[in-house]
Amino acid sequence: MTIRVFIDQGHNLGEINAGANGNGVVEAEVTYRVGKYLAKYLNTDPAFTARVSRLFLDTVLGYDAASSLQERVAMANRWPADYFISIHVNANLNPNINGSEIYVYQENSVAYDLAQVVLASIVTSIPMRDNQVRINPRLYVLRKTTMPAILIELGYLSNPEDAQKLLTKQEQFAYAIYQGLRDYVMRNA
Repeated sequence: MTIRVFIDQGHNLGEINAGANGNGVVEAEVTYRVGKYLAKYLNTDPAFTARVSRLFLDTVLGYDAASSLQERVAMANRWPADYFISIHVNANLNPNINGSEIYVYQENSVAYDLAQVVLASIVTSIPMRDNQVRINPRLYVLRKTTMPAILIELGYLSNPEDAQKLLTKQEQFAYAIYQGLRDYVMRNA
């Protein structure tokens, strides 16, 4: 039986749930492309089958921020996916803040353990600063999914070095996520 992975490419282009942008980086474009690459890697591995939230770059989910998040979660829950991976890009007013982090609903969970392995893969592969796995039960996509869910912040578009990696290493980010997920699944088979 194949493992079903739902890839949520965070945010939309345009006005609805648009996400961040800066330093030449548009979050919704980066998350779309990283998600497509990740789906390609997963769908060519016989152990996995993957679906994405946005089939096309200009796909807009929902009519406002809340309905956009609800639609992503509903797609994963209806399938039903075995794992939910939401891809995002961070921003901060302080341009010196950089690195990757992953959010989960709670500690001592499958999602937390998965996040540890995926984050280790990202920070060693790209490389990125390790900002740790963080707990955030307020995030809708972590709260409302019925399967283990992680929300990956690839890097900070507000940081010039991270922004450059977000623009030039999208396929490498996807491969690092794929490798982390595969390593986790194989260890726990």
